[in-house]
Amino acid sequence: MTAETITAEASGTWKLGDLPVHRIGFGAMRLTGSAAFHHGTPSDRERSLAVLRRAVELGVNHMDTAAFYFSSLRSANELINSALSPYPDDLVVVTKVGPHRDHQGEWGTAARPDQLRGHVEENLRQLGRDHLDVVNFRRQRQDSIAEHFGALAELRTAGLIRHLGVSSVEPRHLAEALEIAPVVCVQNRYAVDRPDPVGDEVLRLCGEHGIAFVPFYAVAGDAGEHGATAAHDEAVLSVARAHGVSAAQVRIAWTLHQGPHVLAIPGTGNPAHLAENVAAGAIELTGEELALLDTARTRTG
Repeated sequence: MTAETITAEASGTWKLGDLPVHRIGFGAMRLTGSAAFHHGTPSDRERSLAVLRRAVELGVNHMDTAAFYFSSLRSANELINSALSPYPDDLVVVTKVGPHRDHQGEWGTAARPDQLRGHVEENLRQLGRDHLDVVNFRRQRQDSIAEHFGALAELRTAGLIRHLGVSSVEPRHLAEALEIAPVVCVQNRYAVDRPDPVGDEVLRLCGEHGIAFVPFYAVAGDAGEHGATAAHDEAVLSVARAHGVSAAQVRIAWTLHQGPHVLAIPGTGNPAHLAENVAAGAIELTGEELALLDTARTRTG
């Protein structure tokens, strides 16, 4: 099989609550070209729409987005709405609230709990939905997330949200949330070249509780918001050569090998990269290769 013929089904399936998704999803952040997230020119609008539609054709049924993913030229939510509405029955759209930007793109202060309803309603409006499948509360240095998560739990009870998740959290924050309402996913920064004992513990706890662990910047590494990294450890490069794939594909495959509850949401505006990202879900790493990559991860730290 070629990358163009491998579908997201090859990555396996996990449930976000009662919503089954393939473990390879799609992150919409990089479609916007926003300087806050992607340093470069945004994809041509028609190409962005084509990438989103092609992702669904390749079996991707987990889209990650946010109302604050926008630039003067692009809005991730609007692109998703335009490309995919009316939405396929099996498509799960996951968004996040907490951070917010004004119309000029400037970041505001961290949202108060009473402001989160407005954030949820803005996502509903932009996506053209009457409810949101999953909403993550993205922590911004708050010592406690109980009030914020509690506000979202009330919106879940009201029917505006189906399931809840959290993002950028430590184990204590996950414990806080679980005391309030079910958590179906945790989005934390996590990558093969970023040793993170706290992240490792959150990963473990998610597995114990049957919660999806969804790393972001897994392909970007230290490059973060700037896009896919060009700096790869020799271990990553050697595994890539052995499989005849790209280093980015190895990074995605390593992510998925961290547990059956781990999902990947790589984003791109490039159709060829999209196919490669989806095909990474079919890469089987050996125990020796995983040990080599883990050694590299320890060495990086």
